[in-house]
Amino acid sequence: MVYGLTCPVFWKVPRRELLRLYRRNVSTEHLDIGVGSGYLLHHTPLPVGQRITLFDMNPHCLEYVSRRLGRHDVATCRGNVLEPFPLPQRSHDSAALNLMLHCVPGDFGYKGVAFDNAAACVRPGGTLFGSTVLSRGVPVTRRARLALNRLNAVKGFNNTEDSLADLDRELGKRFSEYKLTVHGCTALFEATVE
Repeated sequence: MVYGLTCPVFWKVPRRELLRLYRRNVSTEHLDIGVGSGYLLHHTPLPVGQRITLFDMNPHCLEYVSRRLGRHDVATCRGNVLEPFPLPQRSHDSAALNLMLHCVPGDFGYKGVAFDNAAACVRPGGTLFGSTVLSRGVPVTRRARLALNRLNAVKGFNNTEDSLADLDRELGKRFSEYKLTVHGCTALFEATVE
């Protein structure tokens, strides 16, 4: 549903762009945050035995994705992106925050701490990347606006104040090298950890 319907039809980001984001950035020691179904990792060509750490609040997601990626060396960790991760610092070469920041409560000034917590687990020169659905400063179709209003009303999303300018500001505070691209109302980001 998410990658075949919601992303391309509502948020106007093609599945291929999200897969390209993963293919460009997943390293040999990868941390995936807010794992969902593990769709993108499952469909990214990785060597058998790839080291992957899954981080999420939901134990059911962790269990499901761990099984789905069973051909790899998978570890799981339960936690909240707004608190320091219970993982060794500088232990991964890449980390992904994919399609999950729009679910985190607060504006980017508040939820931007997720960038700090994720980056603390990435070695210097590694990559922090991901995507998020925005409500402001990007083209939002009528259909997307209706879906966003409904998702925010039921607390599935928390992104009524999320803007491209605020995302850019929070990334700029933390990373001297980063790239933002926009597809519809979805921003994809790639940042180099120092």
